[in-house]
Amino acid sequence: MRILIVEDDQKLARQLQKGLAEQGHTATLAFNGHEGLLAAQCEPFDVFVLDVMLPGIDGFSLVRRLRGAGSATPILLLTARDTAEDIVMGLDAGADDYLSKPFSFKVLVARLRALSRRKQVEPNTQLHIADLVLDPEKHHVKRAGVSIALTPREFEFLELLVRNSGRVLTRNRLIEAVWGNERDVENNTVDVFIRQLRTKLEPRGTSKLIHTIRGIGYTLREEEPA
Repeated sequence: MRILIVEDDQKLARQLQKGLAEQGHTATLAFNGHEGLLAAQCEPFDVFVLDVMLPGIDGFSLVRRLRGAGSATPILLLTARDTAEDIVMGLDAGADDYLSKPFSFKVLVARLRALSRRKQVEPNTQLHIADLVLDPEKHHVKRAGVSIALTPREFEFLELLVRNSGRVLTRNRLIEAVWGNERDVENNTVDVFIRQLRTKLEPRGTSKLIHTIRGIGYTLREEEPA
């Protein structure tokens, strides 16, 4: 992976760069928002890793500017500001995932791998995550080779999660994507659909796919290593 790390804590940034290099990845460093924006515009990267509390251009603003310029590169936010409001702000600005400081390097690498694997796919292409296979054209779902019956709304919900695998989706974004302008839909409706999907997709003895980000929303990804 080619990774851009924008982090004003230079010691931490260089530690991450060294650790990633030992695993065969290339990390470019920038120490403020302006440097990060310039680096992002000058060469291609597989993933951006942005600290929230950056001098010059803060992390939230940097996300907005990158997305506003048309960048689709996955973005992972590193934040010591781990309140629900701050995290939602970052995700709604266009970030794909976040890690709260301090964090495990193993978890960081797992998140980066998951983000780098996300690809835009055509609607008639089967979607895969772990042992789950979703066929948008046939409206068919299998896990470990076993067919799973879903209602049309459950399928729509699951397809949205699969297409954004590795990305944390807030409840509001899920509601907007699935129900559009129906303003009477409440957050607990999302939770009901998640429970239904978990019952069908995660029977006893199978690994967890749908993860709750407390106070924020949900993400679909393979379980991370301990």
